[in-house]
Amino acid sequence: ATAVAEFEPNRVLAYNIGRESEQLMEQAIEESSAALEVLFGSPDDPRVPDFISEDEQLSSLVDIEKLRLAAGPVGTGGLYRQHCSTCHGVTGHGRGPTAALVDPYPRDYRLGKFKFKSTPVGSKPTKADLAYLIKHGIPGSSMVPIPQLNDEDIAALVDYVIYLSWRGEVERSMLLEAGLLYYSDGEVLYDPSLADSDPELFEEKWELIQEFTVDVATSWADADSQQLEVPKRDPSVVPDSVEQVLAAMAAPEDSPIKQSVARGQQLFVSEKTSCSKCHGPQGRGDGQANDYDEWTKDWTKKYGVNPEDESAHIPLIARGALPVRKVSPRNFETGVYRGGPRPEQLYQRIALGIDGTPMPAASVEPEAIWDLVNFVRSLVVPTKESAVDTTTAVADATAR
Repeated sequence: ATAVAEFEPNRVLAYNIGRESEQLMEQAIEESSAALEVLFGSPDDPRVPDFISEDEQLSSLVDIEKLRLAAGPVGTGGLYRQHCSTCHGVTGHGRGPTAALVDPYPRDYRLGKFKFKSTPVGSKPTKADLAYLIKHGIPGSSMVPIPQLNDEDIAALVDYVIYLSWRGEVERSMLLEAGLLYYSDGEVLYDPSLADSDPELFEEKWELIQEFTVDVATSWADADSQQLEVPKRDPSVVPDSVEQVLAAMAAPEDSPIKQSVARGQQLFVSEKTSCSKCHGPQGRGDGQANDYDEWTKDWTKKYGVNPEDESAHIPLIARGALPVRKVSPRNFETGVYRGGPRPEQLYQRIALGIDGTPMPAASVEPEAIWDLVNFVRSLVVPTKESAVDTTTAVADATAR
């Protein structure tokens, strides 16, 4: 018989909360998992909470038919398990069978943070943002385009990624709440038997869990209204392609593009933007080498675990954390842009920052951001390999 797929509990977070609150978290894991099954079902049989389906504003967040197309074993729909779970895991925890082999690690959806999007740091991506990344892949990473996916498949996977992230964030909220309880005094997070023995207490607990669920759903529903409107550019100053920028830089005569690149270079190394502090003065990604992304900081620095102390990581790695890696700023000479190569996409990265990483939003005028876009593109050193994925991904078939 085929093994039933299950969502794996967030044992890394639970362990850290338990250390901080000085209590064992097994009961919290059992209770949160039971509540999550009521809310979201299982990997083979996904569910949307009733109170969300009945909410006028939130009911269209995910479509249950799309979830069913993406969920389940391969051959029964199962798009997510076929194309994405090898890296991202059935649970969406970023720890599938090949995860440790690829650099950067696959995304853990459960923090609700996504790097490449059209919305500010702290906001969710739009469905269009997720669809773009699934359709085109992420250059310089193990996430490659999958030609056999049609638009319907991509829409189903977008809804399923939202579903996994939503479920994971609600789990986080419940575990954090559990850390405030006194289990030794008989307190509980979720106990269905209370519906008969103490309906008032059950309703109080369930309302809190509903509140967590609605809060995360609302943050996703708000994404479209938080999109950055990228100002129109003048193609004679900010051309469409890297090749056009390089051609202008190689030409003997002065041009608006050259002038823009010169302004961008001044900004890049200035205190105002501090771009060069991480990316290096020549944009080679060699400005700093001692920082971490928020997926690492979530289980290390936030809970007082020294990211440099490998022995302190052992109990957390045993519970599902991937070994610590330092985050590498982009080397612009390669011409590989993970969030997309169009000038508007580069504008978004600079204007909005990159969520989950040390890169903040740039506090400069819109026109100055176009100058930075031009300067970054002027640094590209064309080679045959410049657009080739050189990660340690195993093969196309497993590179999701």
